[in-house]
Amino acid sequence: MKITFIQTGGTIDKDYMTTKENHGYNFEISKPAVKTVLDKVEPKFVFEIFTVAKKDSLDLTDADRLKIYQKCKSIKNDKIIITHGTDTFLKTAKVLSQIKDKVIILTGAMKPEKFQNFDAMFNVGAAIGAINFYLRGYILG
Repeated sequence: MKITFIQTGGTIDKDYMTTKENHGYNFEISKPAVKTVLDKVEPKFVFEIFTVAKKDSLDLTDADRLKIYQKCKSIKNDKIIITHGTDTFLKTAKVLSQIKDKVIILTGAMKPEKFQNFDAMFNVGAAIGAINFYLRGYILG
């Protein structure tokens, strides 16, 4: 099995920079959190990771959603997991719902992967489980 992961940003990918000037409120989105998660669990499937955006989901525009849509359409693989901010899941899902020949799952986190006691690993695992659930013939959504 092969799963394609697409990074779009959101809390799951955030890393907060703490300095005296910003009191810990400044963040950046760097490498995909899913890479760190997958490195920890050593999955038994093939995967690839693409970055389409590095934004808080509240900052995603219609043009960004079109880029996400176009990337999903261009990928030959039919199993896609998108890491995304939870605030605007529905807007992006609505755009992606036009793609009928692929399983596309959006996942995010309430805390960044960089934090201790984070939910990112569980949420990525649940998304992978949903792909397996679908492959066994169960219908999602």
